[in-house]
Amino acid sequence: MASLGQQAARGGGITLLGQGVKLVLQIANLVVLSRILSPRDFGLVAMVTALIGVGDVIRDLGLSSAAMQARTLSRHQKSNLFWINLGLGAFLAVATFSVAQPISAFYGKPELVAITSWLALTFLLNGFQTQFQAELGRNLRFFSLAWTELLALVLGFAGAVSAALLGYGFWALVVQQLVQCFFMTLLRVASASWWPGLPRRHANMGGLLRYGGNLTGTQVLVYASSNIDSVIVGAAFGSTTLGLYNRAFQLLSAPLNQFFSPITHVALPVLSKLQDSASEFMAYVVRAQLVLGHSVAFIFAAVIVAAEPLIRIVLGDQWTASSPILQILAIGGAVQAVSYPAYWVFLARGLTGAHLRFSLISRPVVIAMIALGSIFGVEGVAAGYAAGMCITWPLSLWWLSRQGVSDVKLLLFTGLRVLAAGALAGSATGILVHLIHPSSSVAHIVLTAVFLFASYSILILVSRKLRSDLRAMVLVLMLLRGRKAIGQETQPPAGTMRGRGRSASMWRLASRSRRKANRE
Repeated sequence: MASLGQQAARGGGITLLGQGVKLVLQIANLVVLSRILSPRDFGLVAMVTALIGVGDVIRDLGLSSAAMQARTLSRHQKSNLFWINLGLGAFLAVATFSVAQPISAFYGKPELVAITSWLALTFLLNGFQTQFQAELGRNLRFFSLAWTELLALVLGFAGAVSAALLGYGFWALVVQQLVQCFFMTLLRVASASWWPGLPRRHANMGGLLRYGGNLTGTQVLVYASSNIDSVIVGAAFGSTTLGLYNRAFQLLSAPLNQFFSPITHVALPVLSKLQDSASEFMAYVVRAQLVLGHSVAFIFAAVIVAAEPLIRIVLGDQWTASSPILQILAIGGAVQAVSYPAYWVFLARGLTGAHLRFSLISRPVVIAMIALGSIFGVEGVAAGYAAGMCITWPLSLWWLSRQGVSDVKLLLFTGLRVLAAGALAGSATGILVHLIHPSSSVAHIVLTAVFLFASYSILILVSRKLRSDLRAMVLVLMLLRGRKAIGQETQPPAGTMRGRGRSASMWRLASRSRRKANRE
């Protein structure tokens, strides 16, 4: 357990550092390209990616997660997974090329034929590199995953800026995706220290394919519910409005992706190794939820209060119409953050079939809310997306409880506490900033940060539960620094012990016993 904790610590630290650099690069990408290109340019590319992006989910077929989740994986199984992903990537590249004309006709934009045809190549490249990425993750080589992604991102960004400055318009965004996919593939193949053999018929693939197939069904539904908004906005309101919506969504998803994707890459293999210890498993999930939830809630509370000055500074005056969209989406993003650890539980416990059945119910609810909201314009679409997140979160926890997963109430109460803290601190900050009415965008953002930090500090001082949350988050930071292994609590988890009297004494005795066992 101590060794696993140290590996998780190193992996978490490297991943967070890499994602910090990636966030800076993504912000630079948003700032620079948004000031060179027009909303229409972004809208045209978003029209295509919203439709063909589901192919990337099918191309993976859930097999990268299946490879990382499997307790054992033979050489022949890994080779077969590679050939399956490559074959799917090639098939989807041809299929995407063939639907370029229908996509163009659907939106009534002739430029989409060429955009779709060139983006079809990304399926082939990503299909080739999928199992190399899984091999790096399975071996906990988080540094290799981080630097290959960052370098590919830098090269793609450089290609996009060069094309944009030369006046190629939306082609700059196409160049960016192609360059990034090409170098991601090249670098991860070179880093994996593994090469697939020929496919073998008799390798046991049934369990891997069932896991991946169930996960793919879920991911297709999730993708549809997460991108139907872009399809509706593009078809109903045009490429310029979609460009405004897309930029707001990108400002939202940039910080979210920095938390969701990397933490999942660290959490999934670690949780898979904790399946036999229910208490340690859920303790790890709750702590991850606290770090993820409080971090995102703080950021999004600031975004809601200072959306317009933030967009004016980051993107420019031509994008200020995106500010109300961003504020509404931020509410849904905060709920999504506290609900995301339930997804890890489904994957780590191998409950992909149950998750698929849950998604068959929950994702149509999200799609219906978005469609209903579209009646009220683009802001209604954003509100429908946020409402869908609010409805599906408690449903996911109830569904987990039906699968025999214990202590899911901890995830609910912890998430509600995180959201309540963010709402209270954000509301107080908004009132104070409104009363002062700062004269400049910079002053607005500075005051928002100061008041929000002060509001959170006051809440922590008056709330015992939030102080317990803070201690748990500090424990995670100590874990990331390698000072503690998973399961070495310094305080009883909130909601399990009161921390005084006989219970506290028993807790301290148990903690000393665990520390002694680890030293021995």
